[in-house]
Amino acid sequence: MIVLEIEGLSCIRGHRVLFRDMSLSLKAGSLLSLEGPNGAGKTSLLRLIAGFLQPAAGTIRLRTNEITAADPDERAALIGWLGHQDAVKPQMSVREQLVFWISLYGGGRDPCGAMTAFGLAALADVPGQYLSAGQKRRLALARLTLCGRPLWLLDEPFAALDTSGKALVAKTVSAHCAAGGLAVAATHEPLGLSCETLRLGVAS
Repeated sequence: MIVLEIEGLSCIRGHRVLFRDMSLSLKAGSLLSLEGPNGAGKTSLLRLIAGFLQPAAGTIRLRTNEITAADPDERAALIGWLGHQDAVKPQMSVREQLVFWISLYGGGRDPCGAMTAFGLAALADVPGQYLSAGQKRRLALARLTLCGRPLWLLDEPFAALDTSGKALVAKTVSAHCAAGGLAVAATHEPLGLSCETLRLGVAS
């Protein structure tokens, strides 16, 4: 069980208030779609939850059956991140990269299964520098499924993907939430899934 709790959250970037006094609670199995124009604070909210940014005010907590994590370092152990940068190392093969991340995250997860699921099996020995943008995105998604973290933060998860890739994202996120996970996605495109929606507007 995981619950995300946000209370009285405010964000200021470049001396501009993006949002203030935000509060919400999301339970296990939930998917939240963050929508709004460029500059509204979608990515900033994800980065605040992840602990990459400090809020101007407010608190962010992740609760599980075992712990309540309010400190950013404590929350980090519960979060899987998919950002604009895919973190693909150019000299490492697809397989090597997944093995590295499995070792970093811990656990005996199966890189071969992830490569097959994301259409990367034929590219297992190909260095990252030779992958297309869409293939790198699939690799980042495969890595996310291997992290074993209950909260996924997704920044434009459909970026660089074709129609089949977008369908795969939707299927993967749906399965994660159905298994008791939690996901928050910043997107300009409809997720095509049953979800809650939070629309951010540029604050004055």
